[in-house]
Amino acid sequence: MASDFVLPGQPIPLPRGPVPQLGRGTYEKDSLVRASLVGVPHFEGSSLAISRVRPQPPTPNSIVLGHITRLSPVQALLSIAVVDGVPLPPGEEFTGVIRSQDVRATEKDKVKIGDCFRGGDVVRGIVISLGDARSYFVTTARNDLGVIFATSEAGSTMEPVSWQEMRCSKTGKIEKRKCAKPEGIP
Repeated sequence: MASDFVLPGQPIPLPRGPVPQLGRGTYEKDSLVRASLVGVPHFEGSSLAISRVRPQPPTPNSIVLGHITRLSPVQALLSIAVVDGVPLPPGEEFTGVIRSQDVRATEKDKVKIGDCFRGGDVVRGIVISLGDARSYFVTTARNDLGVIFATSEAGSTMEPVSWQEMRCSKTGKIEKRKCAKPEGIP
């Protein structure tokens, strides 16, 4: 059995053989054993159970997901919702700061924050260091980091067309963003 965490309602991969006894955090529906909470499946004796995954505060090199809440000419503020693949509980959040020099690896002095992010964009980044009190410095200066989901000015989902542009699926209009390279594309 994989040690990857599961989400509520997600089927739990089982080893071949009879269905194990169901324990804490599991239930059966549509002939599948499913998780009832976020956690890691494991066996407690002969019972299959889910151990809760406790979210941890970001540390340097943590991969974070969040949405842009505020922009200034020199930085974007990110409301962090996921740390290293583990969602934070409702009401708990951390603030990330993406400085203009941390947006991309080259031509750092030419970065315009407004051409890279917009309010509400969902961004994948890596924590560089602890900033102040509850904020973290975050970078998007790798190909797989940047905007992963955006809504156009027309209110439609956008799709990446290059590392610095996204297209509105409704109008076809191009908008500038610092896009994360979609997963699974060489």
